[in-house]
Amino acid sequence: MQQREPSASESYFWPSVWAIGLHVLVFAMLFVSFAMTPELPPSKPIVQATLYQLKSKSQATTQTNQKIAGEAKKTASRQTEVEQLEQKKVEQEAIKAAEQKKADAAQKAEEAREEAEAKKAEAAEAKKAEAAEAKKAAEAKKAEEAKKAAEKQQADIAKKKAEEEAKKQAEEEAKKQAAEEAKKKAAEEAKKKAAEDAKKKTAAEEAKKKAAEEAKKKAAADAQKKKAQEAARKAAEDKKAQALAELLSDTTERQQALADEQGDQVAGDFDDLIRQRAAEGWARPPSARKGMTVTLQVNMLPDGTITGVTVIRSSGDGPFDSSAVAAVKNIGRLTEMQGMKPGDFNRYRSFKMTFTPEDLAL
Repeated sequence: MQQREPSASESYFWPSVWAIGLHVLVFAMLFVSFAMTPELPPSKPIVQATLYQLKSKSQATTQTNQKIAGEAKKTASRQTEVEQLEQKKVEQEAIKAAEQKKADAAQKAEEAREEAEAKKAEAAEAKKAEAAEAKKAAEAKKAEEAKKAAEKQQADIAKKKAEEEAKKQAEEEAKKQAAEEAKKKAAEEAKKKAAEDAKKKTAAEEAKKKAAEEAKKKAAADAQKKKAQEAARKAAEDKKAQALAELLSDTTERQQALADEQGDQVAGDFDDLIRQRAAEGWARPPSARKGMTVTLQVNMLPDGTITGVTVIRSSGDGPFDSSAVAAVKNIGRLTEMQGMKPGDFNRYRSFKMTFTPEDLAL
């Protein structure tokens, strides 16, 4: 049995139905999607169309099929344009709704901001009013305290004035009493001073009298001493004259021996005198120790003046040597040597002197 080939209209019928149904389903899904989620941007519809081309055994059939396909393509294109216009319209409505929602939200935010600023302004005004009230209260309190302070100051001034008056009166009383006591004391002091002056005057007179008696006694003692010294001097001169007479009356050898003996005696006396004067003028330095010895070279004039003192053998201690030199120089001049004979003085013109801390030795 020969099978009949479907016509061109039959060949594209069901595919067209399926394509239209698919588009309707897509539009329905898009509409539901936009209705349920208006915040999300709408998605573009995807149109899928499947064109089935059946094989034709004849050229006429092929041309017919191509023509039908062109018509179907045009129909699908127009349908796509309609769908795109619908989609664009939906998108614009969604954008408009989003913009309206955004504008509503902005308006609400602005209203909320204005309300917040109004509340803030009200709070600031309330705070300012509270501050004004607090300031007013503080000023009132300060004025009250100032008033109390002024009243207290007035009271203190009055009290101080009363105390000063009382003190002044007490001072005047004390001054008056002190003046009376001072007057009484001055009278007593004057009386006492008069008694002391009288006593001093009596004591002065007695002292003057006693001094006169002492002076008289001293004058008598000085006269007696002078008389004794004169007698001793006269006796010494007599003794010297007697010795000279004996010397003149003796032999030449005895005279020479006596002269040598007297010269040695005189020299020994002057050695002791120089040692004594040096010891009197010596200031012992802290560094002086037992066993120290310094030898000095001493130069002297016939009138007894010491012209130079030098160290010819040191003790090893500078302060001790200097003290020895100063002690001999402090002698200055020995007036006792002025009557020496030239022969006896020659040994003292330049002589050596040994100086030790314990004693002085020539």
